Amino acid sequence: MNSEQRIVPGARFIDPVVLNRISSLELIARSVVDGFINGLHKAPYFGASVDFAEHRGYVPGDDIRRIDWRVYARTDRFYVKEYEADSNTNFSVLLDVSKSMAFGSQGLTKLEYARILAGCLTYFVHRQRDRVGIITFDEDIVEYVPPSAKHMDTVLQVLDRVTPKRPSQFRSSLHKLAEHFGRRGIVVVISDLYEDPDVVLDAVGPLRSRGNDVIVFHVLDPAEIEFSSIVASTFQDLESSEKISVVPDVVRTEYLKLIQAHTEALKSRFTENHMDYAVINTSEPVDHALFSYFTARHHLMRSR
Repeated sequence: MNSEQRIVPGARFIDPVVLNRISSLELIARSVVDGFINGLHKAPYFGASVDFAEHRGYVPGDDIRRIDWRVYARTDRFYVKEYEADSNTNFSVLLDVSKSMAFGSQGLTKLEYARILAGCLTYFVHRQRDRVGIITFDEDIVEYVPPSAKHMDTVLQVLDRVTPKRPSQFRSSLHKLAEHFGRRGIVVVISDLYEDPDVVLDAVGPLRSRGNDVIVFHVLDPAEIEFSSIVASTFQDLESSEKISVVPDVVRTEYLKLIQAHTEALKSRFTENHMDYAVINTSEPVDHALFSYFTARHHLMRSR
C-alpha cells in the first residue's frame, strides 16, 4: 500500500494482509475480471459512447490509436487516453449498517468484517478501472455514493465513518435504492439478513429486475451459526434492546434447525431468481471467504 492510500480515511479496511494473499493467488484479479465483470462488458471501446477520464503513460502493448499526439507534441512523451466507456461496469456495494451488525463474539463485529469485505472488493474492482460506489442503509438510506472511476477514496471515507445506530427496515430501504440502479451493473448486498426470506427477496428483487447482476453476502457471526454457548445466558436484541434468559442446551437444537431453514430458504429463492448468495462466517479470513465464493461462482457460470 503506497503513502497516498495510507492517508485516505478508511484505507485500513483494505486489509494489506488479505490483499497480499489474494494477490498471490491471483484469484480476485482473474475471477473478477474474467469471471463476471468482463462478462458484463458488452460494448467495445471504439464505436461506443465514451467519456474521457485521464491520461496515463504509454506502455508496450497499448493500442497506438489511443496515443494523444497533441500531448506528445507538447511533452515529447507518449501518453494514452483513458476513457469511462459504456463498456465499463458500475459496481455498487449496499452495506447494512443497522444495529444488529454491531454484534461480534470473537473480536470483529459483523460490521467491521463487512467493512473489510467491501473495501477489498471495491479496491480490486477499481483497479480494473470499473466504477465503484457504495450505499449504506439501516431503516433508511444513510449515505449514497454513486459509481464513478474517481470514487474509490470516497468509498473508503464512507467505510471509515459508518456507525450502527438504528434498527433495520430492509425492504423499505432497498426499495428506495432500486431507483438508483437504472443502468446495468453489479450490485453487492452485504447484510446479516435478519428478515423473513420472502421479505428479503421482495427487497432485493427489483435490483435484479432492472438487469443488475446481484450478489448477496449473508454475514453471520460464528455464535449465530453454531450457537455453541453451554451456560445459561441472557440475550439482548441489539435492535429492540429486548432481553430474554435462555438455557442454550435446551434451545440449541431448535435454533440450529431454524437457522439452517432460514439460509436454505434464502439460497433457494436467490437461486430461482438468478442471484448469487453466499453465507460468510466472520471467523473465516476474508480472502478464504472470497475464494470459496468465487470458486462456486466459477462452477455456476460454467453450468449456465
